[in-house]
Amino acid sequence: MMYTTQNLPNTRIDVADALRGIAVAGIILYHSVEHFNIFTQESILHALPSDQTVADVLAWLLSGKMYGIFAMLFGLSFFIMNDNQQQKGKNFSGRFAWRMCLLFMFGIVNVAFYDGDILMLYACYGLLLIPISYLPSKAVWGIIGLLAIQPVELYCLLTGTTIDHSTMWELYGKINSMHEHGTFLENALTNLRYGFEVNFRFNIFSGRLTQLLCLFILGMQLGRQRMFYNEGRNLQIWHLILLLSTAVVIALSFMDFGNLEGWLNPINNLIILLMIVSAVVSAWYAFESVRKALHHLCIFGRMSLTNYLLQSIIGCSIFCGYGLACYYKLGITYAVLVGIAMVIAQYSFARYWFKNHQRGPLEGLWRKLTWI
Repeated sequence: MMYTTQNLPNTRIDVADALRGIAVAGIILYHSVEHFNIFTQESILHALPSDQTVADVLAWLLSGKMYGIFAMLFGLSFFIMNDNQQQKGKNFSGRFAWRMCLLFMFGIVNVAFYDGDILMLYACYGLLLIPISYLPSKAVWGIIGLLAIQPVELYCLLTGTTIDHSTMWELYGKINSMHEHGTFLENALTNLRYGFEVNFRFNIFSGRLTQLLCLFILGMQLGRQRMFYNEGRNLQIWHLILLLSTAVVIALSFMDFGNLEGWLNPINNLIILLMIVSAVVSAWYAFESVRKALHHLCIFGRMSLTNYLLQSIIGCSIFCGYGLACYYKLGITYAVLVGIAMVIAQYSFARYWFKNHQRGPLEGLWRKLTWI
């Protein structure tokens, strides 16, 4: 039995825009912690005693979670567009495949600046949503459950199989030295040559390969269940997710993962992600003051694609050797302050832009080309 639309209106979900804004701002801050993927052996000129603490706290809060929230909302957006077309009696599959080709092209532009691009991988994962969108909800929940237990890492753990990551580290070495000492053109060519492969290998290394796909499908399924609207028992479910995820996160924080780290780390990240999302959704619908405060992040989130590309261009020109070469000048605390300044500057641009436009620059272009 195939899934068909419930013919319910898909109104704009402000809390999803707020989450998108949180995700993009978090990505910018964590990229700043990592000096936009430049891990230098040189001594840092302006380091502070707080650097390691700041790195640890932000790694716990942001690393692997912000990309995940972004992926989940990507699945939600797919559901809304697909459902809207179904309600008009149209098939969206071909159009969405073309939309993913366009996203891949945006990714090619982005990777020329920043080697850690996610858009090309998202475009590939996105295509898998097309066949899955036809499945009934029971089957979809089954796939989500299977992907959530990190099947690749679990298989390696049970069978003693190891995945060789040496090629990934070699590629990072080549890219890293280019970031430190190469010209902009040399950087762009190296990124274009190795960027996609190194990101794919990193996704396998970090357990994100199955987790991002899990979150794509989860976002689609939460759209089907209308979980981001304040309807029925939705808020009670979010409160329950918040309670359970918080309890599990606290319990796991007392555990030494040891040999299970490769398997449990991504699962821990997923549970922290669910804790963040459920806390934001619960607070959004409970408190007017939270809605007002997060309204600024809605503006930021409505321009997420533009902001993602902008942070690559701005961040790499600040940290790379061909720009201000801050990769060895600034310690982590100062780098995070640079990240905060980037978020504020990009937010200011978004506010200015939305005074005269309905969509962000790249969002508008993507939409026009999608429906060409």
